[in-house]
Amino acid sequence: MIQVATRIFHALLLLLGSLGVAHAATPSCSRVFTVALHDHGLLYSADTDTGIDKDVVNELVRRSGCKFTVTMMPRARIWQLIESGALDFSLSGISDVDRSKFAAFAWYFSNKYYLLVRKDSEVHTLADFSGNNKLQLGVIRSFRYSESANQFVDRLQAADRLSQASGLAPLYQTLMLNRIQGMIIEPFDYPSLEEKKIREHTAIIEFSDPAVPHGLIMSKKALSLDEQAKWRALVQGMHSDGTLRHIFEKYFQPALAAAMVGY
Repeated sequence: MIQVATRIFHALLLLLGSLGVAHAATPSCSRVFTVALHDHGLLYSADTDTGIDKDVVNELVRRSGCKFTVTMMPRARIWQLIESGALDFSLSGISDVDRSKFAAFAWYFSNKYYLLVRKDSEVHTLADFSGNNKLQLGVIRSFRYSESANQFVDRLQAADRLSQASGLAPLYQTLMLNRIQGMIIEPFDYPSLEEKKIREHTAIIEFSDPAVPHGLIMSKKALSLDEQAKWRALVQGMHSDGTLRHIFEKYFQPALAAAMVGY
């Protein structure tokens, strides 16, 4: 009887200990946090106020119990505010040497990059595009991509063959007007190609790089290392219990969704 009671006592201690750890891992909700979305295909649509990143924010709110002010702004502005500490979070960001100085990340998916080119440009390879000085590439201001895609962009920028815009919509417009002949896209952009009837006039060339991790962006000035770890644990929990896969399956076929969140 004493042994049974002892085992029960030890079990209760373990349970209380785990509850204490869980409580300790919960982010502090001592203030209202700020998070910014950017209008980018299936990640977020300002027209419908829906998208993968909006779903991720909603889940973070639910799991943390914290209050958020959610806004939408251009990606370039987001990075500026993250660096200054005036913005706490954003979504679907990728890291590089410069960004890692002021931003921390909690990865939740990965994807590859592609060059979308006009068919009448007679481009069949990346070398075809870079080798024709008459062709202009369009990119979203402040966006970075995979390693070879970044090198591709940087070479064209050095040759004054780069046109920058605040988002996808103006790039689609300039592509159809033949002011640019190519732009870099992600899987999130595919539905827009069909909606705007761009697909019939374009071809897609894949960059050879591995898929690039994307994650929750956290301002190092706004959030302590301890708080960053707590938010990262929440995102990892969403991955572990299948929530992220379920979110992505709302927007992609199951096989592609699984590949993207199985980074």
